[in-house]
Amino acid sequence: MMIASINPATGETLRSFEPLTEDQIEDRLRRAAAAYQLYRRTSFTERARWLNAAADILESEKAQLGRIMTLEMGKNIGAARAEVAKCAGACRYYAEHGERLLADEPVETGVGRSFIRYQSIGPVLAVMPWNFPFWQVFRFAAPALMAGNVGLLKHASNVPQCALAIEDIIRRAGFPPDVFQTLLIGSAQVERVIGDPRVKAVTLTGSEPAGAQVASQAGRLIKKTVLELGGSDPFIVMPSADLARAARIGVEARTINNGQTCIAAKRFIVDARISAEFERALVAGMAALRVGDPMDETTQVGPLATPDILEGLDQQVRRSVEMGARVLLGGKRLDRPGNYYAPTVLADVPNDAPAYGEETFGPVAVLYRADEIEEAIRLANDTEFGLGASAWTNDEAEQRRFIDEIEAGMVFINGMVVSDPRLPFGGAKRSGFGRELGAYGIREFVNVKTVRVA
Repeated sequence: MMIASINPATGETLRSFEPLTEDQIEDRLRRAAAAYQLYRRTSFTERARWLNAAADILESEKAQLGRIMTLEMGKNIGAARAEVAKCAGACRYYAEHGERLLADEPVETGVGRSFIRYQSIGPVLAVMPWNFPFWQVFRFAAPALMAGNVGLLKHASNVPQCALAIEDIIRRAGFPPDVFQTLLIGSAQVERVIGDPRVKAVTLTGSEPAGAQVASQAGRLIKKTVLELGGSDPFIVMPSADLARAARIGVEARTINNGQTCIAAKRFIVDARISAEFERALVAGMAALRVGDPMDETTQVGPLATPDILEGLDQQVRRSVEMGARVLLGGKRLDRPGNYYAPTVLADVPNDAPAYGEETFGPVAVLYRADEIEEAIRLANDTEFGLGASAWTNDEAEQRRFIDEIEAGMVFINGMVVSDPRLPFGGAKRSGFGRELGAYGIREFVNVKTVRVA
């Protein structure tokens, strides 16, 4: 099976790669283990210098790197450049704060000197998705490398050029050889890598089935895992909110990355007293979006990443409509080359329809009406997922209820859910476990060692 870059805007195959052979995989694992024995002894100062050098490369080459992303997975070119810059920011954050976040923590026990030490654990396998092909990797790599671990990247098979570019950036930044390696392998070879005793932990961002499979295997081998899986994030709007702003941000929150992000607002739950007004604004905003070539600076919605994703989304919408959902806008593929789907708004979706319970990966918004805050919270929690949630209200009592009662790893009030190097990122329920980013992220793949000196 070849690993190929295919332009989702045109269907053109850009480059193809042979997956690594068994002998090549063995060689990469051997080199990773050897590199760790040297790298673990480097200082925080050295690691910070290399991370800052990586940030310099990302910032100076963001135009070229952004173009690779857009050609491989269809991200709008402006968003692609912004993603590269965000990766540089993560590198600089951990370069500046990593030593402090991993410093020994004294604990008063009344017996001698007691403290907690955070120490690296070894090679970590990262199984990463295509939708943010640079950011997803760097939000793992920056803290992992700063902690003294080494990285093995199994990237999504449709973004091999992004994967190789990231390995090249780490190399050119001055990190020691083999501290970060890309493994061009298929999904069937992941089990072999996880099973290797030299690999100490696994992090995965992706689908529920992939997460369950990885966690199951790693669990049998007693290996640490971090899972960031799907989301069906609610976007709740109450009467005290700035409705025009909520609708404008709602359109952006639903269609960022062409709607292909786990933290996109997918379910719009609106108080009945303002539902008609908000519906008009949301539909108008979605209808006004410019759909087109992602290399065009004016495009707001580009193609979906693969034909399979397009087909899956189309089936979810069609089945939901057959079961009684109303189409307020769109609801179909666009008749043009490439994997394009029309910006879509659905209403009256039955609770057994796909658009109600499943994650929709594309520019499809679903509207719900809530008669009171209790119903809004019930609808928000009526999902197997629990990644992020956005609630719009200027009533402090309502804000407190949403913060306390929404079952999610992240709750944003009067703003869209975003990832930030300073804040932990992760979910509850079937959205996964563990955290990336912030202090919690850098401490996921370390040995939390208790020390007492009598």
